Amino acid sequence: MQRYDERNAGIRYWVNGALRHRDEPGISPFDSVVQGGDAVWEGLRLYEGRIFGLDAHLDRLRRSATALGFAGIPTPEEVTAAVAETLRANDMRDGVHIRLTLTRGVKVTSGMDPRLNQSGCTLIVLAEHKPPVYDTSGLRLATSSVRRPGPDVLDPKIHHNNLLNSILAKMEATLAGADDALMLDGRGFVAETNATHLFAVHDGALSTPHAVACPEGITRATVLRLAGPAGIPATVRDLSLTEMYTADEVFCTGTMGEIAGVTQIDGRTIGTGEVGPVTRRVADLYVTHARANGTPVV
Repeated sequence: MQRYDERNAGIRYWVNGALRHRDEPGISPFDSVVQGGDAVWEGLRLYEGRIFGLDAHLDRLRRSATALGFAGIPTPEEVTAAVAETLRANDMRDGVHIRLTLTRGVKVTSGMDPRLNQSGCTLIVLAEHKPPVYDTSGLRLATSSVRRPGPDVLDPKIHHNNLLNSILAKMEATLAGADDALMLDGRGFVAETNATHLFAVHDGALSTPHAVACPEGITRATVLRLAGPAGIPATVRDLSLTEMYTADEVFCTGTMGEIAGVTQIDGRTIGTGEVGPVTRRVADLYVTHARANGTPVV
């Protein structure tokens, strides 16, 4: 479970060119993110002054905003400058998570019609002192009744702010005494958790679900890219719950939590009940790569 970090008591966040104290309001009640969750987002992680996967994250942000028809989308250079200014203002260099939110902007009057947005996008940069958020001794998952929608409902390739199904799934998992929810797609195959992608390990090989009902994660893609050269076979395919229950190891991936082992799903012990050797090796590969290959910003 994430906890409040006292170091974040005085942080300043960025909204369209202005830095504000965390307790100072900066979003208009007419903004599209307030009116209808009409926004896209990215999560970034800062390692010793460098952001890993910055270009990939900003490309996805722009693709998502373009798909939703946003006007006046800021350039990658403009977003990077806003991130750098925010980090400098908070004297941040390491162990930091950055939440980017890009909304359709402020409406002239409340309503659903995007034509009411006549002033361009709103960019929000929120940087917090936040080490990887998951317990490295192993997570417990519970399968949720809430399904991940496919592209016939809401295309997951749009990294949008409509996260209610994830929140409802997280609530179910909490009531079940689990750390996070395992979510299925509309066909009943594994999609991801309420916040991360999933990998299973069978006989030393990795498998991860197709990204048909979840975003194509950047941490997930990095793991797939690193696995082959490290001699770890990896495939992308449909995975059923039974294959997760009977896996030798399971782990999840994401920018906020990096690589975290899963030791229990729906009361079934995964493998030995401890974080396994393949998971630990993948975690070492990922962190080493992320720390060595970031884009300098501060």
